Amino acid sequence: MKKILVIGSNGQLGSCFKKLAPDFENQFEFRFADSQELNITERRAVEDFFEDYKPDFCINAAAYTAVDLAEKEADKAFAVNADGVANVAEACKASRTVLIHISTDYVFDGESNISYSEDNFTNPQGVYGASKLKGEELALENNPQTMVIRTSWLYSEFNKNFVKTMLNLFSTKDELGIVADQFGQPTNANDLANAVMKIIQSDPKMFGIFHFSNYPETNWFEFASKIAEFSNSGIKLKAITTEEFPTPAKRPRRSTMALDKIEKVYRIEPIHWEHSLQDCIETLTTTHE
Repeated sequence: MKKILVIGSNGQLGSCFKKLAPDFENQFEFRFADSQELNITERRAVEDFFEDYKPDFCINAAAYTAVDLAEKEADKAFAVNADGVANVAEACKASRTVLIHISTDYVFDGESNISYSEDNFTNPQGVYGASKLKGEELALENNPQTMVIRTSWLYSEFNKNFVKTMLNLFSTKDELGIVADQFGQPTNANDLANAVMKIIQSDPKMFGIFHFSNYPETNWFEFASKIAEFSNSGIKLKAITTEEFPTPAKRPRRSTMALDKIEKVYRIEPIHWEHSLQDCIETLTTTHE
């Protein structure tokens, strides 16, 4: 039975893999490792872990994701998002493990008016994006059997994310201002997990960079408005500009990614973000009842 190692198992995506693992119990053996069990910044620990377990596939969902804090903690961000990824990639190469590394739309500057393809010029605007881009480069350099999957605006029923933050605020506020001039594609982490499993099951495999998200593009205000609609909230939402909501880290103005490559190579059809959002809110509502 093929073995799948999921690193960063307590994060959003890792939690989604835990959720779907029982559906594949007759095909794959899953091993979940959080940062306590496997600190990817410790090279020898990573080497020992891989030598002992010898996974066929490694899904690296571990990351430093505090976008604004990264501006002050660049060393920490690069330690996890770049150096740690290099450690994992080197261990994967030594054990002949296929690496599936999760990256971000923040590797782009957001100044394009057309959707970014996988080979478009990257130009991150903050420390987080720069550290993730370096991680992509090191993953591909250190292990030829690597797939980098860039995703965007990730949310789920697990951990902290925009959807859960909005739902919490809706219950305590009468009115909220939401940025309306930043565009991208919300992605349900459960959809990403299912896409990764389809890639793992596919044969033959193509390595390199792929984009995955839900579609089409939207902005944060429209996204929040749908969260309010699907949760039957009476909150009043006001569209504001980026300048009215300054943050330490600069966000891409428009980081919409083209999805045709992953659809063509792995026959993974994108799902409309409204459908996936509705599923998530129904899950959260059911959980709280």
